[in-house]
Amino acid sequence: MQTSAAQTAPIPSRMTALEIRASVSLASIFALRLLGLFLILPVFAVYAQSIPGGTDAAMVGLALGIYGLTQGLLQIPFGAASDRWGRKPVIAIGLIVFAAGSFIAALATDILWTIIGRAIQGAGAISAAVTAFIADATRDEHRTKAMALVGASVGLTFAASLVLAPLLYDVIGVKGLFATTGVLVVAAIGVLIWIVPPAPPKMLHAGRHDARTTLFDPQLLRLNAGIFALHTVLMAMFVVIPGLLIESGGLPLSGHWKVYLPVVLLSFALMMKPLMLAERRAFIRPLFIGSIVLVLIAQLGFWLRGDSLGWLTLWLLLFFTGFNVLEACLPSLVSRIAPVSAKGFALGIYNTAQALGLFAGAALGGVIVAQWGSEAVFVFAAIVMAAWWLIALGMREVPGWQTLSRYRFNEKNLVRRRDGIRQQGDTDRQSRARS
Repeated sequence: MQTSAAQTAPIPSRMTALEIRASVSLASIFALRLLGLFLILPVFAVYAQSIPGGTDAAMVGLALGIYGLTQGLLQIPFGAASDRWGRKPVIAIGLIVFAAGSFIAALATDILWTIIGRAIQGAGAISAAVTAFIADATRDEHRTKAMALVGASVGLTFAASLVLAPLLYDVIGVKGLFATTGVLVVAAIGVLIWIVPPAPPKMLHAGRHDARTTLFDPQLLRLNAGIFALHTVLMAMFVVIPGLLIESGGLPLSGHWKVYLPVVLLSFALMMKPLMLAERRAFIRPLFIGSIVLVLIAQLGFWLRGDSLGWLTLWLLLFFTGFNVLEACLPSLVSRIAPVSAKGFALGIYNTAQALGLFAGAALGGVIVAQWGSEAVFVFAAIVMAAWWLIALGMREVPGWQTLSRYRFNEKNLVRRRDGIRQQGDTDRQSRARS
């Protein structure tokens, strides 16, 4: 019986060509959509001064923030719709809506129409449907790597936007950047139609699910609280980080990309190996909790030693390394825990929490700076991360991790063990034949 069990033990495989194609193409949709979006952020406040109503700081803030608000409101409906009608149709509709909002913003003649365009952009809330599609198209043992590609697309497009935005702004202006966003999203629709493989047939007509059970599942609540906390800290940080790089780091605004770009690239290099090993050996939970601690250490570092460019760069590197691991792990865990018929719905809740975290972080960060100064932002961020760490400690092992750890995802050892058992069996048979 032991020999038979060993011989039938599943030897882990690499990602299939179809899994790679689905992961890369869906991550590229994220990248094409977000590149246009991020290109606006570094230059919009300057541009707004030149249009009617753009001198009102509250209206400018609304123009930037309303995207996250409409995203947060519509992630759950889009995710649930993708469970019922399929991933591709819902993603296509969301991209069309996003492109329409981009072209409206490009044609806007005042801040009000710009706000309307940004709100329509946000209404194309496809993040839940895309991450659910990736979950459908990949096996459990490869899902975190696939989600990491999405996280990488977000980080790399953010870094690229910091470099490209000032250059493009001088050539085509913000109207041109909005129009470019629309064109990139149209290109993403082409990727969806011609490159993204079909959704697995079993997911096109998912069964009914209990929305209340999914909404209040303790494990999912922990993960949703986590993504809210992580993006609250991200936005609160970046209320003050640019100013610190100028004041304490002595780096002008036009040179900030010289810190962001290498930090983001190096953070991806540092996170990929531990992430792959943790997934192969079923150590995701320790890596997950350790990454929360890493982000917490970064916040304490900013607070205690953020007085030079070198220290600021170090803390940014620690932050983005932990941030990228968590960005990869969180949606993967949600997709594993959620019922099969409710993945889109569950990821919709998750992405709603993410969008609300972005809004809360920006709003609270501004209030804290105004009342208590920039250092208080990092104290606030550290408290948020410490609270999340305490919540995460109660997280149970995700179903399947124990099975994966039994084999430890080491193909060479499995093959060696299987071959050894076969050789022992051959030796036994030869001994019996001689006797």
